Amino acid sequence: MYVRKTVMAMATLTAAGLLLTACGGTSDVQNAAQQQPIPTSSSVQPTTAPTTTQPSTTQPTTTTPPSTTSEKPKPKPEPKPEPKPTGEAPCTNIAAKACIDLSANKSWLLDNGKVVYGPVPITHGRKGYRTPPGSFRVFHKNRNHKSSIFNNAPMPNSVFFNGGIAFHQGSLRQTSHGCIHLSPAASQKYFSYLGYGDTVQVVP
Repeated sequence: MYVRKTVMAMATLTAAGLLLTACGGTSDVQNAAQQQPIPTSSSVQPTTAPTTTQPSTTQPTTTTPPSTTSEKPKPKPEPKPEPKPTGEAPCTNIAAKACIDLSANKSWLLDNGKVVYGPVPITHGRKGYRTPPGSFRVFHKNRNHKSSIFNNAPMPNSVFFNGGIAFHQGSLRQTSHGCIHLSPAASQKYFSYLGYGDTVQVVP
């Protein structure tokens, strides 16, 4: 009887030990506690990364100067300024609106004897076609005139004052058949300034 109780007690203890071992008994918990210390408030690591203040990645707004290597648009050529009135014209007719100096190859526009435009360079009649001196009156104007004598040669801005002789746009390097050659700008000015009946004086 005593032996049976002893055996039963030993069996009960063995079963209890197996149950504790299977569920994480006291010996296993103590061993785990020794191997892995319980975290305290000072040793608990945050589950998320600590928030740190990062330097701002926003770049300061700056004005980028224009590139110096880019090609700048070429400025348009400015029109040549009109020649300013200078000096005195050699013409003596106070009524003259235009004066021509054949020896100096120059011409002026006048108002009551005062220069209002010029002098401008001219060419005039070659040998055999000399431009005669004297005082004459404008009797015809034609902006797109063509010569009926010299193979329909163009005579832009023609202002006739002595028969077939006129102011008009023409070469300033070659002499004419009696007309007064002017630059394109000057011929436009003469055409707009001189009217029918205006006096033109030509001096040798």
